[in-house]
Amino acid sequence: MEKRHALLASALAAACALGMGSAHAADDKAAKEKCFGISKAGMNDCASTTGSHSCAGQSKKDMDPNEWKYVAKGSCEKMGGKTAPAK
Repeated sequence: MEKRHALLASALAAACALGMGSAHAADDKAAKEKCFGISKAGMNDCASTTGSHSCAGQSKKDMDPNEWKYVAKGSCEKMGGKTAPAK
């Protein structure tokens, strides 16, 4: 009976931790924005808007206007970037 109680307590603790983690991740993402044209080669956060690759860290040149990084909301243009991809 004690093992079952410990297992149940562990499962409940894990479920609570996951719930808090996802709420924190949502808050963190809300405080950030995509900033295009500021990442160094190999330092982008995700896929290129041109479709040349689909993963983080695969950009080939510095300051490519189609590559982006997450930055604090409101700081992108101060860093010389744009909040929308190049057309």
